[in-house]
Amino acid sequence: MCGIVAYIGHREACPIILKGLHRLEYRGYDSAGVALLNGELNVFKKKGKVADLEAFIADKNVHAHVGMGHTRWATHGEPNDVNAHPHYSTSERIAIIHNGIIENYAALKQHLQHQGHVFHSDTDTEVFVNLIEEIQKQNSCSLEEAVRLALHEVVGAYAIVVISKDAPNQLIAARKGSPLVIGVGQEEFFLASDATPIIEYTNEVVYVNDYEIAVIRDGKLDLRSKEDVVQTPYIQKLELELDSIEKGGYEHFMLKEIFEQPKSILDSMRGRLELEAGHLNMGGVRAFEQKFLNAQRIIIVACGTSWHAGLVAEYLLEDLARIPVEVEYASEFRYRNPVLSERDIVIAISQSGETADTLAAIELAKSKGATIFGICNVVGSSIARATDAGAYTHAGPEIGVASTKAFTAQVTVLTLLAMIVGHRRGTLSDQKLRELMMELHTIPQKVEKALELDTEIRQISEIFKDATNFLYLGRGYNFPVALEGALKLKEISYIHAEGYPAAEMKHGPIALIDENMPVVVIATKDSSYEKIVSNIQEVKARKGRIIAVVTEGDTTIPPMAEFVVEVPYTSEALTPLVSVIPLQLLSYHIAVLRGCNVDQPRNLAKSVTVE
Repeated sequence: MCGIVAYIGHREACPIILKGLHRLEYRGYDSAGVALLNGELNVFKKKGKVADLEAFIADKNVHAHVGMGHTRWATHGEPNDVNAHPHYSTSERIAIIHNGIIENYAALKQHLQHQGHVFHSDTDTEVFVNLIEEIQKQNSCSLEEAVRLALHEVVGAYAIVVISKDAPNQLIAARKGSPLVIGVGQEEFFLASDATPIIEYTNEVVYVNDYEIAVIRDGKLDLRSKEDVVQTPYIQKLELELDSIEKGGYEHFMLKEIFEQPKSILDSMRGRLELEAGHLNMGGVRAFEQKFLNAQRIIIVACGTSWHAGLVAEYLLEDLARIPVEVEYASEFRYRNPVLSERDIVIAISQSGETADTLAAIELAKSKGATIFGICNVVGSSIARATDAGAYTHAGPEIGVASTKAFTAQVTVLTLLAMIVGHRRGTLSDQKLRELMMELHTIPQKVEKALELDTEIRQISEIFKDATNFLYLGRGYNFPVALEGALKLKEISYIHAEGYPAAEMKHGPIALIDENMPVVVIATKDSSYEKIVSNIQEVKARKGRIIAVVTEGDTTIPPMAEFVVEVPYTSEALTPLVSVIPLQLLSYHIAVLRGCNVDQPRNLAKSVTVE
């Protein structure tokens, strides 16, 4: 949510900032703006896309070596030019950009109005910058000291960058609960919400920790705690490659990422699945092996697509490792009083590693003494640093807002986790482990084959692109796949869709079925096959339009279904990795045919870093 880019150095700042904002468009936003420091402090901002901002400043003087930019996802105040960032202070001598939410902004605003500050927007961010200005005025202190003191007064989450007309060679940044990374160059620095705007210029970065304040001045970085204690910046090397954040000839990032799944699944197994040696290896599990062996329960916390991956993991861990599992929405888990103990393991799943609710759930679980195992895709992310142990998915950057390769990478890592723990606990035999390892090894090739259905699925999409509702049904391991298929469709095509366990159809949803209702049924050959066949018959009897995802060579279901999509056979525990592919393609093609913005669907953000 929202995007921050800033630059200080010897180059022209504006082109770097604008290119960085384009790189961050995937995060979701409704307006954009820049602030440039060149003797004067000039703020330019516009509702709409970064391209609208570029058009707006085309005839403006944008020469500067210090500047910052922002893409806003509206929280306080509607999307418009005035509420867009950056925001001036009342004197227009200070400007700020901000990701996050200041919860006590109303009380602060009232106080500042009594002090004579004038507000032009509805945002909490304008309150923040005026608070800094008021503190600086009252204390006759430096800007960095005013920022530090302001951070003690605000309640909420933030990643901020502040510049001032009175400090022409300085950037100040701070974070709490919202990501911020600093790229380190040769006497130049790049700041951003994530590494994608930075990698073109440097692969050396510092991930700012919560409650840290960065002051960049005269080619040097000074990092301090909120209590003004000097911190030593830890410089990390980025593994990110520039071509991984380009479309690579595909029409959309989402399509590229769907087709990258054979590689991303393989990369998620690399070094962990040693087939010839008959060995599985996951460092994070090995370090906490006894915790997993003695766990009385595993609780999975996640949001959105990651929650669906967690549901698959529930089946895997209970089936293979025989440990009770609960899957919780992180947003609900954090606001109740869950019963946790030191014998519980909490698995937190997040593509970005920055999901606000999941981070809060981690902090709650840690306070109760539970062991936290994180699964995320972004090295150096907040969740990676907050957990006791974990595993990266190695899916590579996912730019499309609707997760695709993140889901299959998460399921791959969770499958390996369940296999390792099951084998160590003695609930998964050597023979069964070997069989699953051999089958998992073939999954990238089977996903490659499933992707060959692309043309066929596009033809089906032509028929259903104008539907107003969809129903997705699955059983067992494929129930979470039905949920994920429905989520993908509504996310990017704006068609109402619901996923259900097939057996629950008779408990309500069957009332919706008529000749206008497309029903997608995941009906691969597994232990529930006969039951799902019966469910298809029930839909057919009510004239529902059946799109069946079946195992290659199935002869029972094709006569019942209007459309049949065949996927390669695999072991039941691994079917989600294959059966989800046609559903991703279906949602993609329907959205494209409806003229939707596939990579940046309305109202959505890639990383939900605020509540």
